[in-house]
Amino acid sequence: MVELAELSDRRTAPAADTPRPAVGGRSARLRTAAVSLGMVGPAVALYTVLTVVPVGVAIYLSLTDWNGFSTAVFVGFDNYRHLFADPASTRSWYVTAVIAVVGTVGMVGGGLAYALLLKGRSRTNAFFRALAYYPHVISALILGYLWAAILGTNGAVNSTLHRFGLSEPIGFLFDEKLALVSVIWVIVWAGFGFNVVLFVAALQTVPAELLEAAAIDGASTWQTNRRVVVPMIAPVVTVATVLNLVGLVRAYDLIVSLTGGGPAGSTQTFSYLILARSFAGTKVGYATAQAVFLMVVSAALALLVTALRNRQDQAAAG
Repeated sequence: MVELAELSDRRTAPAADTPRPAVGGRSARLRTAAVSLGMVGPAVALYTVLTVVPVGVAIYLSLTDWNGFSTAVFVGFDNYRHLFADPASTRSWYVTAVIAVVGTVGMVGGGLAYALLLKGRSRTNAFFRALAYYPHVISALILGYLWAAILGTNGAVNSTLHRFGLSEPIGFLFDEKLALVSVIWVIVWAGFGFNVVLFVAALQTVPAELLEAAAIDGASTWQTNRRVVVPMIAPVVTVATVLNLVGLVRAYDLIVSLTGGGPAGSTQTFSYLILARSFAGTKVGYATAQAVFLMVVSAALALLVTALRNRQDQAAAG
């Protein structure tokens, strides 16, 4: 009797692998999709309104001849042809490239070296980190006016040198070669503190076991930093390089207050040319074409640096 009951139970019990009917079915999937759309939708709409639409309008205006007041006249790619044939644009791109490359190397390299010196936790290191970061919190316009007062013909530096017997003032901001060097110096001084903060934070993530292993193997500080520390924080170095490079390609505000693009256009960047010359001259269509070209160059530089970093990482992993 017991065996017959067990056999009956086995026959009536559902198989373990028998699929069960879906709970909710289509309505549940619709509710999930609605919730997802409700969470993502506002962000997508905001991005579209604030980014996609303005970029689209800018691309259209770059193909027109418009002074900002009259009706825009479609001229196709004439603005871009003029852009590549304009000597002022060519010279401004040369100045921009020099500032971007040298400034990025100075800020990233100087910030990394400074962070390696101050990576230990102490009150002294904390003070010097804050001191390095302090210029970054001040407006670039204010920094430009400050350094103009320091490096000007009657500024603090020339006044001090005059007291020590130097009769002729040094043209830090009025000599074509010295002006560009002075601009790069101020840019590096003002911006490398931000990189210090990034690198100090990244250095805290380096495992202490790796540093101890390098010390046991007899590696010097230079060898440890080069072979262990820097490769470990390479992604942060890439991010810092992209941020600095793209930011310096668009440098404008410090140029306005420090040199005004002079002397003789020796410190006139491409962004300064767009805002101070093209837009000011009511050449809105042409200025927009310049701005679109600047946007494309900035994006291309960011992608190029990231691609080179990824290729180097793949080569090291292989």
